[in-house]
Amino acid sequence: MSNPIPMVDPAAEYRALKSEIDAAVGRVLASGRYVLGPEGEALERELGAYVGAPHAVGCNSGTDALHLALVAAGIGAGDEVVLPAFTFFATAEAVSYTGATPIFADIDARTFNLTGEALKKRLTPKTRAVIVVHLFGQCAALDEISSVCKTKNLILVEDCAQALGAEYQGRRAGSWGDFGCFSFYPTKNLAAAGDAGLVTTRNPDYDRLLRMLRHHGSRQTYLHERVGWNSRLDELQAAILRVKLTKLEQFNAVRRRIAQRYRDRLKGAKLELPAEDSRGKHVYHQFTIRSERRDALREALAQDGIASSIFYPMPLHRQPAYEAFHRDLALPASEAAARTVLSLPINPLLDDASVERICARIHEALR
Repeated sequence: MSNPIPMVDPAAEYRALKSEIDAAVGRVLASGRYVLGPEGEALERELGAYVGAPHAVGCNSGTDALHLALVAAGIGAGDEVVLPAFTFFATAEAVSYTGATPIFADIDARTFNLTGEALKKRLTPKTRAVIVVHLFGQCAALDEISSVCKTKNLILVEDCAQALGAEYQGRRAGSWGDFGCFSFYPTKNLAAAGDAGLVTTRNPDYDRLLRMLRHHGSRQTYLHERVGWNSRLDELQAAILRVKLTKLEQFNAVRRRIAQRYRDRLKGAKLELPAEDSRGKHVYHQFTIRSERRDALREALAQDGIASSIFYPMPLHRQPAYEAFHRDLALPASEAAARTVLSLPINPLLDDASVERICARIHEALR
């Protein structure tokens, strides 16, 4: 068997940036400031400026980013929050943490994202908020969705876990909604060495409240104005993320080049390539194809040591945690996506020879 091709390679990314990351980590360790210090503050400023949001608040994970945003917006028991059914479980989980009810909407079959029309079908008098997920690195139709939210006076939360650097109509993901929620899980386009997250907002009151919520409900030492959480972004992760943020545009551009190479080499194959919305800029957190022969294709790749992943094999309304409440709910585009999607390796360190080998194996398997 040839050398294995992984989906992502965090260790290789570390090796490529080793001297800068080691220096940043050493700086933090030497400082003795490990929580809520200058690295976190600098990362918040730098990421806020990058996204185009005046406020950014670091936290423990992308899941916490979603949860704290909803709490800051006052979402709770008796409220409903609409979100796409085809996404990672954390998007719905964050809603459930607040005591509110997640309401699942279908997706656009081409982009895998929520649309304004799909959103409207799931609104009720109890709807208080919408979580729009920018899946696989491409923004959803933010003009349509923002318009619905403004008309209905709904809180708009952007789940940007896979879309840092993605754009829609010239504005970056995380700058459109009341909140933008980011994950820096080790496989993301901007990757920590562990869990880390961040929330962006334009509202200074939300900024102050988020800072209190992530720190035990406290703005002043040993004075707790409400029950909060321990969800601080530590200084080591912030320092590593600051190094990688300087490379993000370059790395995202490489991802786009790899995606184009996949398109060129897979032209004519009996499968569906990712659709790009011409109104935005895709950053290819995943390169996700569709095929009715998905499982056979995955097996053929595995036999040649090539990794692939199914994001996601089950839509949220069919997950055991939620299915009992949604047995009669049919969301055909989400269900079809779960049956047919397959994500191929894509990361800034993937070389051309590996892409050629992956594509050759796909053509062979589909003959």
